[in-house]
Amino acid sequence: MALQQAPDHHRPSPHVGVLVPWANTVVEAELPQWSRGLTVWHYARLVPACGGTALDDDFLSGLIEAVPQALHQLSRLPLHRVYLACTSATFTRPGHFADVTAASPVLVVSAFEAIVAQLRGYGARKVALVTPYPDEVTKAEAVRFAERGIAVTGSASLGLADGYADVTLTQQVALSDQLGKEAMRQADAIVLSCTGWPTRAAIKVLRRRLGRMVISSNAAIALHAQEHP
Repeated sequence: MALQQAPDHHRPSPHVGVLVPWANTVVEAELPQWSRGLTVWHYARLVPACGGTALDDDFLSGLIEAVPQALHQLSRLPLHRVYLACTSATFTRPGHFADVTAASPVLVVSAFEAIVAQLRGYGARKVALVTPYPDEVTKAEAVRFAERGIAVTGSASLGLADGYADVTLTQQVALSDQLGKEAMRQADAIVLSCTGWPTRAAIKVLRRRLGRMVISSNAAIALHAQEHP
């Protein structure tokens, strides 16, 4: 991945905002590691009105509805753009996301759109999808990928509604093994969707095991920020 390049100390680092679900502990850990000092990250929390953390309709809608207030927290900063670091909230509610960000003076990019941009940049038109989500959410993401011209050759999910930060590398590798040989044969890339589970180690292991490009939600955000300063 392009993230292995050394920092260019002669180019000013872009200042980028990130809207993070209020119980997510992974985004702030992974983005600086992926960006290797090339990006200055500024975070604001998305607090859903329901007060929950489990991935359900109230939680996802609540995150989108919390976007304007979170953007306001960052409004005095000289930002190049802002990322919404919840993949599922935007692919399940793209219209709602567009509505709440329409008046933003700075571009707001979803984690899902960052993934799509990276796949297109690599020329990947078919992907195998791996997620921690409930099955119906994973199926919804496959539909969104198809709408963006990216076919999902196969998918595997843990079926979890919460606790994504506790998912282990062993679980992720075992989950990828459920994709099947035909799905992997057809796939140009593997997508590890979700900003809430750790993926740095998984990307390294799966690239070696599967011989395919592997992209995660957090890696896609970091790459997108570097490529669009």
